[in-house]
Amino acid sequence: MSSMNSKKAVVIGSGFGGLASAVRLIRKGYEVTVIEALDQLGGRANVFKKEGYIFDAGPTVITAPYLLNELFEMLDENPKDYFELLPVDPFYRILFDDGSQFDYVGEEDRILDQIRELSPSDVDGYRKLAAHAKEIFDVGYTQLADQPFDDLASLFRVIPQMIRLKNHKSVYSLVSHYIKDERLRTAFSFEPLLVGGNPVKITSIYLLIHWLERKWGVYFVKGGTHSLVKAFEKLLIKKGATIIKGTSVVKVKTHTGKVTGVVTEDEKTYSCDILVSNADPVRVYRDMIDKKERSKHSDFRLKRKTHSMSLFVAYFGAQKTYDSLAHHTILLGPRYKGLLKDIFDRKKLAEDFSLYLHAPTRTDSSMAPKGHECFYVLSPVPNNESKVNWEIEAERYKEKIYQFLEKTALPGLKSDMTVDFHIDPRYFENVLQSEKGAAFGIEPSFRQSAYFRFHNRSEDIEGLFFVGANTHPGAGVPGVLNSAKVLERIIPDASLGLGVLKKSSLREYENRNIL
Repeated sequence: MSSMNSKKAVVIGSGFGGLASAVRLIRKGYEVTVIEALDQLGGRANVFKKEGYIFDAGPTVITAPYLLNELFEMLDENPKDYFELLPVDPFYRILFDDGSQFDYVGEEDRILDQIRELSPSDVDGYRKLAAHAKEIFDVGYTQLADQPFDDLASLFRVIPQMIRLKNHKSVYSLVSHYIKDERLRTAFSFEPLLVGGNPVKITSIYLLIHWLERKWGVYFVKGGTHSLVKAFEKLLIKKGATIIKGTSVVKVKTHTGKVTGVVTEDEKTYSCDILVSNADPVRVYRDMIDKKERSKHSDFRLKRKTHSMSLFVAYFGAQKTYDSLAHHTILLGPRYKGLLKDIFDRKKLAEDFSLYLHAPTRTDSSMAPKGHECFYVLSPVPNNESKVNWEIEAERYKEKIYQFLEKTALPGLKSDMTVDFHIDPRYFENVLQSEKGAAFGIEPSFRQSAYFRFHNRSEDIEGLFFVGANTHPGAGVPGVLNSAKVLERIIPDASLGLGVLKKSSLREYENRNIL
């Protein structure tokens, strides 16, 4: 039960970053209110249900499960009472354009056996690549993923290690240093696409994803990813949080440079001492905060941000099962680097594509009616800077994808298809309120990573914090969960008073082990 003197925190948006932040704020003693624009929690991780099929709208790959478990444990709850993680094996099945296949799995001996079949001369090269990826992980993830990067000193401290680890190279370039077979170069460099990055350009620090998956495995949440969202909702309500759905925040209220509350589109005001935004920082700064309050995030600077690619996703059900199919399948088209250039640089909707096919009923049959199968197929596409007219292109593009699937992974699909619908960049821009329709926030280029990404602590407004894909450390479920973990180091416990930790006093608090 709240008291007149309790410290209040508002969380805007309920993606995994927002949900994790709400948990951590409760643990710090705040009275928490979560405000979600949609009629269900989850943000990108919402759900579509049709005719007995359950379709996860967003992320389906769960890694680093400790990040989820610790959130329930810190509020004295057993995560097993809330959700169940099912291991996925293989992690991904990759079908190459020439008809060959590669299963990416966790155990090195199984990976080496498959490399040996495709390209025996690359076996030793992979061993060296994996060792290098582990080194990058030990620095880029273990040491930095949950640390704030809100001053230049934090960047300068890691530059020597980044140079030593060759992080000036791109993921594709570093993989190519060790691997000669072009198919395997693709197999071991595509993972940055999972966080919205171009493998040919993104810094090789993102090669840590490879080791992260090998270290902790790949999982699927029983009942779908949204069942994890429901678990968080149950936890937050049990611990006293207020959850408001179906209304957007339209204004951040401030006084003398400090946050005082938010106003929603239904003209209600929610006062707070701490405001954590899981919403797109471009839109928060530009649309919700008066220009005179923003010295660091002017409209001009916000316009200079570059944004990740978008996605075209088709959801469909079939009145049969495909028992030989893997849970996660990557179907590669005839081009790799050229297609990436079309998507990221030319902002052009290409005639060819590479696809990610998600078949959750391979792991959890409850996702579809008995004897049926549900899927989504995802194609990376340019964001809305492309000016593609999706009103015209969407159906044509979807039909091309279905024809491709019929010829490859899903023979006879069209005759057995039941449910069928899609989302495209318009959904990301208009429904999820992501600038330019970007599916993963701002692009994780070098000049938009670490210190150069949106800071977790606002430089303009005291008491305003950011989590989620646009902030350090970046997109992906582990990334956004770690962005909330950064808050542990920059938001004081409610018992310490209303004042937010200043940069000058942060180290003092850390040394006293208060955070």
